[in-house]
Amino acid sequence: MILLGKFIFCKVDIVLCLLLLSLHLLTLKKGASVSDFLLVSDKFNGVYLSTQRGYISRKLLLVGEMWSESVLWETMEDALKAFNTADENAVACEYMSFMDEESVKVLHLSVERSY
Repeated sequence: MILLGKFIFCKVDIVLCLLLLSLHLLTLKKGASVSDFLLVSDKFNGVYLSTQRGYISRKLLLVGEMWSESVLWETMEDALKAFNTADENAVACEYMSFMDEESVKVLHLSVERSY
């Protein structure tokens, strides 16, 4: 702490934490079993996604027939590496095989504020 006139200045160590939210919107292929999809989703998260560098958490959400998958990553590089190498993993491919490819939308959003 430094006292200068009427003002007190404190040295503060600031830790900069950059977070990235990867948001995927999708529908399942016609005839795909929701219960089977959820089992494969659990396997995909445990075997592939959660083992990737920078992975923080994942949520799988549903409204009507539209699924939303949100994954929180430490950095954009971590998210892109996992996304770009998923097709090299058998469990990730099994998970993606349930998706209607035409319906998949992917957004990578930086976390600007967290409350």
